[in-house]
Amino acid sequence: MKILVYPLLVILLAGCSDRTPPMPTPQNIRPAKLMTVKNETTDVIYEFSARVEAFQTIDVSFEVGGPLASISVREGQTIEKGAVIAALDPTDFQLTVRESELQLRLASQDLNRKKKVLAENGIAKSLVEDAQSNYELQRVRLRKAKEQLQDTKIAAPFEAYVSRRYFDNFVNVRAGEPIVRLLDLHQLLIVISVPENLAATVGLDQVIASWVEFSFAPDEKFVITYRENRGEADPIAQTYSVSFTMEKPEQWNVLPGMTATAKVKIRGTGNGAMLVPATALVPSPDGSLSIWLYDPQSHRVTRQKIETGAPQQSGVPVYAGLKSGDQIVVTGASQLQPGMLVRPLE
Repeated sequence: MKILVYPLLVILLAGCSDRTPPMPTPQNIRPAKLMTVKNETTDVIYEFSARVEAFQTIDVSFEVGGPLASISVREGQTIEKGAVIAALDPTDFQLTVRESELQLRLASQDLNRKKKVLAENGIAKSLVEDAQSNYELQRVRLRKAKEQLQDTKIAAPFEAYVSRRYFDNFVNVRAGEPIVRLLDLHQLLIVISVPENLAATVGLDQVIASWVEFSFAPDEKFVITYRENRGEADPIAQTYSVSFTMEKPEQWNVLPGMTATAKVKIRGTGNGAMLVPATALVPSPDGSLSIWLYDPQSHRVTRQKIETGAPQQSGVPVYAGLKSGDQIVVTGASQLQPGMLVRPLE
C-alpha cells in the first residue's frame, strides 16, 4: 500500500510545480495613417446649407369688411406697384357717403341760419356754438365715409410676386383678414445657420468673399452680401441665423423656399483652429466627437475629445482639444480602441 501511495504523491507534486503562467501573446499592431496637425493660417472656405427667402413678405387685407366682389390676381403672378389686387362690393359704402354728404349740408344750413339770427341778437350764442360743433362732426363723418369707400379696394404697395390667394370671389370677409400674400423679390435673402464657435471667432472684417451655388446652375456663382444676423442662438441647434442679400438673377426663376450651398471665404488668422479630415472624427460614448492621439514613444493611441466648427472643403476645423504638433489617426480610426498599438503608414 505504501509503495502505491508514494508514486502518486510524486505525480501530484510534479503537477503542482508545473503551474507557471503562460507567456502573453503579442498584441496585433494595427497599421494606420497619421497626420500632424497645425494652426490654420491660410484662407479657408466654409460651406453652409442655405435657404432662399423673400426680401419682404406681407399679407394684404381690407381695413373694412364686406362681400368680396373681385380678386384680380393669380398665384404665381408678378404685379406692378399700385395694381388693384381685390375689391369689395362698394354699394353700402357709397350710400354711407351720400348720407354723410346730406347730413353735412343740413348742418351747414342750420349753422348759417343761426349765425344770421345771432347777428340780430335773436338767439343765444351757445346755440350757434352747438350748430358749429355739429357741422364739424358731419365733416368728420363724411371724411371717414369716403376713406372707407376707398378702402374697398386694395392695391400692391410694391412690385410684388403673388405667393398665395386665400379667398375667391363673392365671399364675405372681415376687416384685417388676409386676402393674398405678396413677396418682394427685387432682392432675395439667403439664410444660413452658423455654429456658435464660428460666430464667436470670425468677424466681418475677415470675410473675403461670399457666394451661393444652386444645383440647377452648377457652373455659376451668385454673389451675396451680408445683411444681418440674429442675436440669439437657436435653442436646439445652438446656431445663429445669418442672412445675406442677393440680386434676383434674370436667367433663373429663383423663388423663396429653394435650397442652395452658401460659401464664405474667411481670411486665416492662426487663431487656434486646426483642420482635420472628417475621417479622423469618431463618436465618443457620451455622444460628443473625438479623435485618436498617437504617442510616438509608446506607439499607442488615446481618445481625445474635441470641439469642431462647420465643415469646410479642406476639412473640419477643430477649436479645442488639439495643439499644434499633435499626431492623430486619419484612417482606420473607427477600428481602434484605447491603448491599442499602432504602426504608422507612410
